[in-house]
Amino acid sequence: MADNFKLDLNHRPRRLRRTAALHAMVEETVLRPADLIAPLFVVDDKPVPEEIKSMPGVFRLNIADLVKECRAIHRLGVPAVALFPKLDPKLKDDDGTQALNEETLVLRAVRAVKKAVPELAVITDVALDPYTSHGHDGVLNAVRDDVENDRTVGILAKMAVMQARAGVDLVAPSDMMDGRVGAIREALDAAGFTGTGIMAYSVKYNSAYYGPFREAVGSAQAAGTRLLSKATYQMNPANRREAIREAQLDVAEGADIIMVKPAGAYLDIIREVRNATTKPVAAYQVSGEYSQIQAAARLGWLDLARTRHESLLAIKRAGADMILTYFAKEMAALLKA
Repeated sequence: MADNFKLDLNHRPRRLRRTAALHAMVEETVLRPADLIAPLFVVDDKPVPEEIKSMPGVFRLNIADLVKECRAIHRLGVPAVALFPKLDPKLKDDDGTQALNEETLVLRAVRAVKKAVPELAVITDVALDPYTSHGHDGVLNAVRDDVENDRTVGILAKMAVMQARAGVDLVAPSDMMDGRVGAIREALDAAGFTGTGIMAYSVKYNSAYYGPFREAVGSAQAAGTRLLSKATYQMNPANRREAIREAQLDVAEGADIIMVKPAGAYLDIIREVRNATTKPVAAYQVSGEYSQIQAAARLGWLDLARTRHESLLAIKRAGADMILTYFAKEMAALLKA
């Protein structure tokens, strides 16, 4: 009897899954190289690229090697890079004063990249954690138990103007201080940089997934721990409605692009933000997301190529218009092939 059993169905979704051609015809979400942004780490005085131990396949690059990498990324169709400096610890202090040095590492890197690859969009981080001896994203109050919001914002606004003067296309405040987007927009406009955009880390959670990044820029070592708490300024991972408030505040203050960070564990938040604004939405597949995929693949527990693609597809499907990912270069090479 089982051999003759037949269901009387009008709708058989498997009809459109039978062949690769049918799959392609009805595919709802498509990844392109143009959807990707490559975060890159720059360091002084390293003769060869220096692999970050907790991020296999990701390197700290001197400025000459950074320029070569940017050329290669641009040829693959990736439209933008986000630059993060790792400073010599001797240059760090409590107030992060190196951030306001016209010859600080990231500004020299920006000028070199824009000269070599002017068509490539360059994004720079606006936060003090790479520059402070304590590893926080701002300056601390007198008892050193919290970050001073308004004093920090004043420094960030100056940083943004200096970065714009160096030639960046987008400044990206990642600090989560209140009011910083409005202050940066005002400072940029007053300095004549009305065309410099703001990619705001609007919805940045106090996540456990940032550990490898902190190693990469040296902020973990500055603090003496990978478990540095930023809970007084980054968002509580339990909160969803707060994400909408943060995004709407940044839109009102003049943000051009709204970012959600991390991405993979916050797909619901990406969708909420996407539904709440008509601004472009970015999502950051952070270092911990990258490293856990790499680690599981190296142990043979996951297929690297399939997991990499699926993780990025999910982020775009959730509503991200652009994705910062350490997989950008290799994914772009595959997608362009």
